[in-house]
Amino acid sequence: MSRLPDMTPPPGPHRQTIHTCHDGQRRVVYWTDEEVPFPDGRLIVSRTDLDGVITHANEAFVEISGYSREELIGAPHSILRHPDMPRAAFADLWETIKAGRKWHGYVKNLRKDGKHYWVYATALPNVRNGQVVGYTSVRRKPSRQRIEELVPVYRQMLEKELAEATA
Repeated sequence: MSRLPDMTPPPGPHRQTIHTCHDGQRRVVYWTDEEVPFPDGRLIVSRTDLDGVITHANEAFVEISGYSREELIGAPHSILRHPDMPRAAFADLWETIKAGRKWHGYVKNLRKDGKHYWVYATALPNVRNGQVVGYTSVRRKPSRQRIEELVPVYRQMLEKELAEATA
């Protein structure tokens, strides 16, 4: 089982919840409303194994996530899951890449310090000798207009998920 690095509770006003990963691990997640802008001219690149455990993190990923490379390598990629992101978005990602196809989407990621950053992500399977051996994700600077369009959509999806969970 991969390990979950701890978050640092941010100073000042913040919210918290317990996040449960797909492998059953749980941790307290803290977040604020502060956004960190995507760095101009950079690409965030990571690779994972078949279970979504991070095996590679480029320098841009280390910098924007707020985690050290040592904390990222061996951790589930879901440590970046912001509570504002609906589970359905990630279900679609996994269904797509496990079927051997490329996935694109806008994702709000959670930094170690509770701040967030938006990305336009492309995820695809890594194939070696005809076998999928892991996945690569490349994140680019997102369109601010598209983010503004998606925020209410994601909120509605989250409300539906919460209503179904409590029904």
